[in-house]
Amino acid sequence: MNWFIFWIVVYFTLLVVLTLKHVKIVDIEKYLVNNRNTKTLPLVFTTLATFVGGGTSIGLMAMGYESGFAGVGIGLAYVIGFFICSGFASQIHDAGVKFNIYSFPQFLNRSFTRENEIGFSRLFSSSVSGINIFIYFFLLSAQFVGMASLLKFAFEINYQNAAIISAVLVIAYTAFAGMSGVILTDMVQFIVILIMIILIFIPGIYKDTEGLTLLRELPDEMLNGTFYGIVFLIALPLFIAPTVLVRMDIWQRLLAAKSGKIARRVSIISGISMLPFYILFPLVGMAIRLVFKDASIEPKDVTYMFLDQHSSEFILGFAVIGLLSALMSSGDSFLNLISISAVKDFLGWRKTTKEISKNKMQLQIRLVSFVFGFIALFMALVFPKIVDLMVVGLATIVIFVPITLLVLIKKNDIYRYRKAGVLSILSGFIVNLGFFIFGVIEPEKFELKASFIPAFIVSALILGIALIIRKRNKIPEEIL
Repeated sequence: MNWFIFWIVVYFTLLVVLTLKHVKIVDIEKYLVNNRNTKTLPLVFTTLATFVGGGTSIGLMAMGYESGFAGVGIGLAYVIGFFICSGFASQIHDAGVKFNIYSFPQFLNRSFTRENEIGFSRLFSSSVSGINIFIYFFLLSAQFVGMASLLKFAFEINYQNAAIISAVLVIAYTAFAGMSGVILTDMVQFIVILIMIILIFIPGIYKDTEGLTLLRELPDEMLNGTFYGIVFLIALPLFIAPTVLVRMDIWQRLLAAKSGKIARRVSIISGISMLPFYILFPLVGMAIRLVFKDASIEPKDVTYMFLDQHSSEFILGFAVIGLLSALMSSGDSFLNLISISAVKDFLGWRKTTKEISKNKMQLQIRLVSFVFGFIALFMALVFPKIVDLMVVGLATIVIFVPITLLVLIKKNDIYRYRKAGVLSILSGFIVNLGFFIFGVIEPEKFELKASFIPAFIVSALILGIALIIRKRNKIPEEIL
């Protein structure tokens, strides 16, 4: 425990020094998008840190223990998704600069709403922002679960207290630092993850699997990625890949880029660079499955068990605190996103953004961060299943793909599809939520992690039918 305290002191000292030196929030533009002046390397680090660090890394290790190589399918889908995103990255960045856009929901709201339709504008913005916030609560809760599982072992405290400590740390830092702090902590934690991979994960996997030869002892469905069913595996590149294009955290990074060219470059580099992590992390869980030869271990505890098996006390302390920093980094990223979205798209109903002072807006974002952080903490306490939280959070966002592609590709004449757009996302969300609840109640009849499949189909069908009808002029424009 002394080494844990040592590394905590080192980490927080480094964090305070870097924050005071580099994070100076003097205006709302810096707080939200780092003054739209971020270069390639910091953006690549912060993007990779979100996709392979924090709760994602622990979630993939837990997923590897539970299901084997199914997590690799998610990685492959994301590689495809980043290349799709690269085709629109410059367009997204330039739209952000031109129209002063700070978030993905704000982009959709601008495309589908008008000031003279107050009722519909509120319905649409509340649907887009509300669903996005709901989705990111799952991802934020996954970070809290991961942090709590590490703190529980490291300091021998119960899960509930560990989760509360985790939430307080993330909430406090997010409220203070904003987007500049997110980028800073992401860079630090990504370097830590790389060190851990070289010193612990690769040697440990090689030892436990005897050069990967023991993997053949695992069930076939863990090796071929079909543990959750062949439909889930096929659906990943078809439905999960496009979700990169509609993730709020990716949009915030593209909007923070110095130029459209940098935004496109970041998408390509991030996509290529992330796949090795999605192969390596599931192998950690599979190694633990081979060592302990049973499936009774809590998946969220797999990471600490692996680290404990392959580290001295000094290195174990470094690894645990490093992962805690990664989880904190991802957590403050997600909390920052949903807080910004709530303030920009909900609290701005009574006044326009220009009428709200920048200082007041920043205060509102910080206050909302506190509220949302504790809601996510409640979710982590009542539903501490990191794999389910991670997969459901990552997959549900797929319902925004059809209307986003419509706006990015068609560009003009979008407003006429406003009613079809809101119907598309609301119906997809309801279907997704319904199948998720069904999967929780009847896990033998439906895999809850596949709830995004019928949700995407419904969202796409509704918008597709509207496009066909409009093209054939079967109904007047005001109905759409």
